[in-house]
Amino acid sequence: MPRRLTHPSLLPVLPEQETPRRPLGLGVHVQRIQIDDLVVTDHRQVLAHARTAARQDPETAALLGHRPSVPLTLQAAAALLAALHTPDELTEMGMRTARHLTRTTAATQHRAAVVLELTDAPDPG
Repeated sequence: MPRRLTHPSLLPVLPEQETPRRPLGLGVHVQRIQIDDLVVTDHRQVLAHARTAARQDPETAALLGHRPSVPLTLQAAAALLAALHTPDELTEMGMRTARHLTRTTAATQHRAAVVLELTDAPDPG
């Protein structure tokens, strides 16, 4: 005799399982730092974008040592753009990433910190 199947919408609702929902305090500290080494490929373009960025965000520019009365150096211009833009945007502004480093530090309350570093150097092309 064939077994008759019941449509899922007609099945009784199963009671929800009670599970404790309190967070676990593990005492874990993790810090992740990303470092990009940049190379300027077009200094005129970098300086032009940085001048615009300094006018649009004078507070960030001041934190990096820029004053309106002093012309931007190439290093200050690159630092300002790097602080405000993603690596893909920087490529369009006359810079490229020469090396990328991610440093992760993890530690528990009772153990010494463990440091993991991942480095990649993109193709120079």
